[in-house]
Amino acid sequence: MRAAEIQEPGRPPLPADRAAPVPGPGETLVKVGAAPITPLDVLCASGTSYFGRPATPYVPGVQGVGTAGGRPVWFTTSAGMAPGDGSMAETVSVPTEDLVELPEGVDPVAVAALGLSAVAAHMALTWRGGLAAGEQVLVLGAGGVVGQAAVQLARIAGARRIVAGARSPAARDRAKQAGADAVVALDTDDVAELTARFAAVADGPVDLVLDPLFGPPAAAAARTLRAGGRLVNLGSSAAETCPIDSSTLRSRSLRLLGYTNNELSPEQRAAAITMVAEQAALGRLKVAHEIVALDDVERAWLRQAGGAAAGRIVLAL
Repeated sequence: MRAAEIQEPGRPPLPADRAAPVPGPGETLVKVGAAPITPLDVLCASGTSYFGRPATPYVPGVQGVGTAGGRPVWFTTSAGMAPGDGSMAETVSVPTEDLVELPEGVDPVAVAALGLSAVAAHMALTWRGGLAAGEQVLVLGAGGVVGQAAVQLARIAGARRIVAGARSPAARDRAKQAGADAVVALDTDDVAELTARFAAVADGPVDLVLDPLFGPPAAAAARTLRAGGRLVNLGSSAAETCPIDSSTLRSRSLRLLGYTNNELSPEQRAAAITMVAEQAALGRLKVAHEIVALDDVERAWLRQAGGAAAGRIVLAL
């Protein structure tokens, strides 16, 4: 079978011919249709992550969409985090417990593009952030995959107004396309300036902030929250530290919450990906993405690693 193969940590995968996998006890064979190239894939393959140096050669890909027994499925793998192969192959053997059956007729590429990023957006907003209908939400990094999904998922959950923040003009355009009511430029690290920009377009104090950035944008967003408001952090794309001042936290009794997909139970993850797939099938949830062929995986991987991808890159198998 054809697959993408990491031959040495820190180097991009190359197309390769490999033996087809043979499922072991408790495993199911999946014919893969689409596999996204994600930041986690790049991190795992780097050999410098907290997962350690992966055993090579191996097939990368921590998630994918395909068919098993004639039924559409989404699946996750531990490729790069533990020995074994991932989703970027024509066929993969997956623990049966890691399969989630999808609704008939779903677009595998659309679901692959959303994947765990949309799961994170949905669960951070609802399960962790407690989003209620009628609340106002501020989404930082709204041009990224998590942010685009969060804007749409907040709307689906009943948010009355959604303010988005994004750095580049292209990212701001993606946030608008996702349906944000107002979009703020995050092209400065001046916390006071960012706070003023958020306040100018928000309809009063914000109830909930979704933050995959941290750093100055999160500090500014915290200042827009109402008393008892919540900020859910699920990333640090802007900075590993954040200049939130104590008086902002104390004066409004704010709640700062952390989120990771790793905390989800298999049942929570399955329910979330099912919801994401259903909304995608209804045309209510999508993110910017591009499709690449297996022969182009090396260049596509390098664009993802270098931050040059305009949306999620999905490998079509």
